[in-house]
Amino acid sequence: MRVITDPWGWWIEPFVDNPAMRDALWAVLLTAACTSLVGTWVVLRGMSFLGDALAHGVLPGLAIAFVVGVDPTIGALVAALVMVGGVNVVRSASPLPDDVSIGILFVGFLALAVVIMSTQSASYTGDLNRFLFGSITGVDRSDLTRQAVITAITIVGVVVLHRALLAGTFDERQARLLGLRPRLAHFALLALLALAIVGSFGTVGNLLVFAFLVAPPATATLLVHRVPAIMIVAVTIGALGGTIGLLISYHHATAAGATMALTSVVGFFGVLVARSVVDLAGQRRSLRRS
Repeated sequence: MRVITDPWGWWIEPFVDNPAMRDALWAVLLTAACTSLVGTWVVLRGMSFLGDALAHGVLPGLAIAFVVGVDPTIGALVAALVMVGGVNVVRSASPLPDDVSIGILFVGFLALAVVIMSTQSASYTGDLNRFLFGSITGVDRSDLTRQAVITAITIVGVVVLHRALLAGTFDERQARLLGLRPRLAHFALLALLALAIVGSFGTVGNLLVFAFLVAPPATATLLVHRVPAIMIVAVTIGALGGTIGLLISYHHATAAGATMALTSVVGFFGVLVARSVVDLAGQRRSLRRS
């Protein structure tokens, strides 16, 4: 296996010899930082279904952007913000549970996207596939700049909102008593989530970004417990998993976005199994001592 017998050729050489791979690596690192920071709150607040719905909710914006000939990123961002507003309106006005309300919006937005996409000519298929499944080796400087700006906004956002999100996650009533406005913080978190999803189109694509939002933070919660530590570990895991997936894709000619997403998911189950083994061993030692 070259990964062991030829570490330089497997791990380093692709980035040294290939400028596209270097750009792809930067895209992976920025995407991991952006999605893991927002994804930490998605996991801690039990918003995974909402995150998945929002990821698919931007599809009508993409489709409309292709129809009218504007930047698909703008269309996706507008659709994401409309989805965020719709989720908050339905959440406030409907007596139904949150998951039912979100599910209705999810299906409605997805159906609208399919209807719009079905009217497109075949000439758009290649471009649309890039946004659906990603094309990390095709990112350019403008993609990296946009992702860097979105990542910077995300970092500032999670720092500014940290106290309100932390209090609202564990005790929303107490957060209101402290004047932290948890509902406004929740809306701001949804806006950051929308930005993270839109910014990840060029790397992992719309259909696979959910893995980056959930898998690294979920893995981090198995290892550490304090929120700042979860964020740091999640970013590290996301960056490592994304890089390994990128290299696997490069050496074995697999789909880059799917390989990176699969690597993150496999990493989660690896840590879960390892933790279960460690916990079981600890329980056996405790029984022997008693």
